[in-house]
This record gives sequence, C-alpha cells and structure tokens, in this order.
Amino acid sequence: MTIQEDIKNAIEVMKQGGVILYPTDTVWGIGCDATNAEAVAKVYKIKKRDDSKALICLVDSDARLQRYVRQVPNVAWDLLDVAVKPTTIILDGAINLAPNLIAEDGSIALRITKEPFSHELCYRFQKALVSTSANVSGEPAAANYCDISQEILDAVDYVCHSRRQEHKPHTPSSIIKLAEDGEVTIIRK
Repeated sequence: MTIQEDIKNAIEVMKQGGVILYPTDTVWGIGCDATNAEAVAKVYKIKKRDDSKALICLVDSDARLQRYVRQVPNVAWDLLDVAVKPTTIILDGAINLAPNLIAEDGSIALRITKEPFSHELCYRFQKALVSTSANVSGEPAAANYCDISQEILDAVDYVCHSRRQEHKPHTPSSIIKLAEDGEVTIIRK
C-alpha cells in the first residue's frame, strides 16, 4: 500500500466518524476528526480516559492552527519558531472544535506537525485531528507500532500501514500553556 492510499483510507474512516491509529511526529496516536463530538467520545472510551482531561490536536500549518483559537498570542509563534522538538501549545479561546475536546477553561492543546506522514494526513483532511497517545490512560505511550496493545488495535476502525516497521526512540511532545495575559507555564518538557 502506498502512503497516499494509506492516507486516503484513514481520511475516509474519519469522514465517517471513525477512529484511526497513526504515526505522528512523536509517538503513535489515536486520532479522529477533532470537530466530531461522537468520534471524540469514542477516543475517550478507547483510552478509558475521563473526558475532563483534554486531548491534543494536530494541524498541518500556522493557518490551520488559527482556525481553532480566537487569538494566537505572538509569543506562541516565537515559541514554535525556536522549538527544537515537537511542541504542543495550550491556548485559550478554543473555537470550531467538538465541545467535548475543549478543556473546562476553554483552552485547547494544538501542535503543528512537520513529520511527513502526519503532516500530509492533516493537510489532506483539511481539519484538526485528535492526537492522543495509542495506549490506555496510565499505561506507557506506544513509541512504535510494535508497542501498541492488542486492546487498542482491536478498538479502532483503521490502523495506518505507514511506518509500522520502524523501531526508533520516540517521545511525547513538550507541552506549554500560554495564557491570554502572556503567562507561560511548562506542562511537560
């Protein structure tokens, strides 16, 4: 299967409200259409995660990120420009996303992916994708495909074929919260 066919299949599943497993710029992720509340609810169920704990979304560009928050503070662009590893930013004023994806304080965690597969997937889908680690909450994140539990594999609607053979060290992203008043909080280095 080609990468393009793999991406096409994943998009078709997400358009139908399905959940996928896919490689990202960090660890393998469980994903869905970030604007579809039913699909987001399925992700919480698969992860056995309390829906009060927000999930990260991936986008392909600065322009797409701006569709999902009322105002992106200038410091966010500065941080993203100097980041040396994948960096997720939590921003206030989330909009245009499934309500069950937005944190109680109205914020959303977003990351612009530059990794070829997940970038192309986001670009072709033309929407934000949920990107939460492919594991049950509290268990270790799946750095590579071979680390994903059978329980997770069985629970999703589509498993991407790209990068399954990979065996590399992958780590979760850094997470930085940016408040509207400019306050910066490092959540995860």
